[in-house]
Amino acid sequence: MIKLIRGGVYYTEGKLVKESVAFMVEAKKQKAIKGTLAYNILKTHNKGDEENLKISFDALVSHDITYVGIIQTAKASGLKEFPLPYTLTNCHNSLCAVGGTINGDDHLFGLTAAKKYGGNYVPPHLAVIHQYMRETEAKCGAMILGSDSHTRYGALGTMAVGEGGPELVKQLLKQSYDIKRPEVIAVYLKGKPKKGVGPHDVAIALVGATFKNGFAKNKVLEFIGPGIKNLSMDFRCGIDVMTTETTCLSSVWETDEITEEYFKLHGRGGDFKPMHPAETSFYDGAVVIDLSTVEPMIALPFHPSNAYTVKEFIDNANDILGEIEAKGNALLGKESFKLRDKVKKDGVHISQGVIAGCAGGTYENIAEAAEILRGKSCGNGEFELSVYPQSQPVFKCLADNGSVSSLMSSGAIVKTAFCGPCFGAGDTPANNGLSIRHTTRNFENREGSKPTEGQLAAVALMDARSIAATAANGGVLIPATEAEYTKKIKKYYFDKTIYDNRVYRGAGKPDKKAEVICGPNIADWPEQIALTENVLIKAVTVIKDAVTTTDELIPSGETSSYRSNPLRLAEFALSRKDPEYVKKAKAVKADEEYRREKGILPESVLKAVAIKIKPDTLYGSCVVAKKPGDGSAREQAASCQRVLGGIANIAMEYATKRYRSNLINWGMLPLVCRKFDFKKGDYIYIENIRSLIRDNAEVIPAKHISGGNVKNITLEIGALTPEEKKIILDGCLINYNKNK
Repeated sequence: MIKLIRGGVYYTEGKLVKESVAFMVEAKKQKAIKGTLAYNILKTHNKGDEENLKISFDALVSHDITYVGIIQTAKASGLKEFPLPYTLTNCHNSLCAVGGTINGDDHLFGLTAAKKYGGNYVPPHLAVIHQYMRETEAKCGAMILGSDSHTRYGALGTMAVGEGGPELVKQLLKQSYDIKRPEVIAVYLKGKPKKGVGPHDVAIALVGATFKNGFAKNKVLEFIGPGIKNLSMDFRCGIDVMTTETTCLSSVWETDEITEEYFKLHGRGGDFKPMHPAETSFYDGAVVIDLSTVEPMIALPFHPSNAYTVKEFIDNANDILGEIEAKGNALLGKESFKLRDKVKKDGVHISQGVIAGCAGGTYENIAEAAEILRGKSCGNGEFELSVYPQSQPVFKCLADNGSVSSLMSSGAIVKTAFCGPCFGAGDTPANNGLSIRHTTRNFENREGSKPTEGQLAAVALMDARSIAATAANGGVLIPATEAEYTKKIKKYYFDKTIYDNRVYRGAGKPDKKAEVICGPNIADWPEQIALTENVLIKAVTVIKDAVTTTDELIPSGETSSYRSNPLRLAEFALSRKDPEYVKKAKAVKADEEYRREKGILPESVLKAVAIKIKPDTLYGSCVVAKKPGDGSAREQAASCQRVLGGIANIAMEYATKRYRSNLINWGMLPLVCRKFDFKKGDYIYIENIRSLIRDNAEVIPAKHISGGNVKNITLEIGALTPEEKKIILDGCLINYNKNK
């Protein structure tokens, strides 16, 4: 299905040619490098030099888990008005079901902030964040920055990036997004998908081929090739949004008459332009996907890269589910997680199906699922199917075209636009349940279960078509290629009046007299102190997993209701991974507060360290993990640590650029250690850290104190821009801007 080409490749005359056999002179290579779509979009948005980019975006977007903190941070840093279009959507805390008024208070904050500072506001249930941006804001050749990791509009010719909130704050303060020029990977599409294969099948195969080997990490995926013309816009967007799970930085696609038709359909024909690579373009590698060979796929717990064909999984279900059981029981710490009981004589029995969100809730996904279910039944047993159209315009068209009626008649439950099933705020299955979902992620306990309370369920990712086929099969798993149905669906239309009558469009029209209304749970960020000349760091948690997701660092689900209150949210930090973390981090913070008051660390700390500590030494906690930060862009994975007195992370590598950026923007040291031999309670002492950072040192000498033994170690901090250095030295982005 998928072939990876490592090393440089040229794209010329519609074909990929390896650099090793192209015999291009260096001058032609340099010209070809500048021929990619990504290069030219970045160039038009760059205020830096060729290698060190300083990007200014065309628009910003956030949802109701992140926008309060972003605006509060920007306000504390001197915000007067939004200098570029900023859209605030409400698709994560939409249910207003936890914590009394706090979610509704956040929504009112968003509306009043949009009025005061000049932004756009999309009320709850109207659209999920990324569909609204596709329908109204994406433009060919533009760049959009979002505080959600799945900010991807490449299929519409827009390079979009998902980052932590502080990077949006920088744009609101007219500062730049600073990165090294990213490598660009060609994704060459050929062939045509067979009936029953959908965008999630292609996406899961792509993620499975590229995630574990880091093939696309922090790079731009550029989709080219003759296969693009065989894909509708919904199909393209469904693949594109999942590129986040490859850990790439962004994505962009060639545009064509199908793209143009999409823009015209949405009343924005002027936002289209044809986009193609130059006659000869150079890429740093390539992924070749033959769409005609892609089979229905399933990404099994606990990661989107745990990919199998549905048929392969069915044939080996007992063994594969046994492996997942073992992982789940290790997480629980006891032998109570059961999945192999789902394997019966007639096949693998599924507990729940969900089609939702920015990946699953498209018109075509749901319309084709409705055709598969037409005249059939989901049954009245354990299996249940929920369907969430991703916007009210999509919902209305599905209703008018008869798809909603077909789904309801089959027993499916059709609900409003909501991202909750993707991150554990809705449709949490029963303990030991196995859910199949056309959503973006299936990390451990992201579906809402609580392992610390003995609960664990499992989510597998599948395309809407195979989910519908399974529903029609009484909840017994089958691929959609085995379903009998008419694939032809009615043409989509877009009803703009739905947004005209409900969305507040205030971009560029700030009302300085307007009042931003803050409910009782909305709190300012607590003050953070600047980095001192020396630091003593206590490893209060050590995570030995191969990869640590942001969901493990700060759980999603019901905790999202507290994201407008930094102190309350911090109480949930690592709660599903290390329940002792908060208490231990608070103890370190209390000892640091004692040091600032008395001028010396408590005797208990000095005795435990047993080496001479210089007076000007900041004491704080750190998280040690092999590869932290996979998944969500949410800044709270870092800010919660900071609020609890965290001053560093130590990792063998960081899973994503955005998590490392979040650490930096919250004034935390993103340290790297190639040898992983830390234990809980160990200390790391670093002298002259301020001077080392100021002097551009990438290697940091330190002392590692463990069980009374002291040894010299070498840490790395990696390249930092001048602004990043100052942010770390000042203690966080807020302090940096105040000091400016």
